Amino acid sequence: MDRKSELVPGIVYGGGENTMISLSERELKKVIYTPDVYLIKLSVDGKNMDVILKEVQFHPVTDKILHVDFLKVDDKKPVTVALPIVITGQAEGVKQGGKLLQVVRKVRVNGLVKNMPETINIDVTSLGIGKSIMVGDLSFDGYTIAEAKSLVLVTIKTTRAAREAVQQEPAK
Repeated sequence: MDRKSELVPGIVYGGGENTMISLSERELKKVIYTPDVYLIKLSVDGKNMDVILKEVQFHPVTDKILHVDFLKVDDKKPVTVALPIVITGQAEGVKQGGKLLQVVRKVRVNGLVKNMPETINIDVTSLGIGKSIMVGDLSFDGYTIAEAKSLVLVTIKTTRAAREAVQQEPAK
């Protein structure tokens, strides 16, 4: 393997046999340095296969990509991947002066690749001050979240401005 030619060694596993590969570092960066998860179509020795990026090893000092692992995707076997969380809506608690805090950026989901979305969308419109959305509050068709049900994903924190606004309101 000639690293000077900017090729990165890798392995494709799953489906019974492991395949050693080498890929252009420039092309790899497009799928590594992004919050998105991609289903990648690799062509190895004339055989096409769908894979997902499973692990990347970096040089400890230079952060150069040293090695990549891909998992071959089977339409009939579930896989676990980390998908990015996207917050949608204007939270009620933010309108009242609270601060939206996204605790987790990605969650691991388990299911068939064909059933998985590109992102996990969480609507926070009805979320009030001091309230949170946890994994256990969510459910989806076709895949499950592989995290603890008590894991907080999004919360609305009370701010000093929100506390002062509540104290200044006259009692009814």
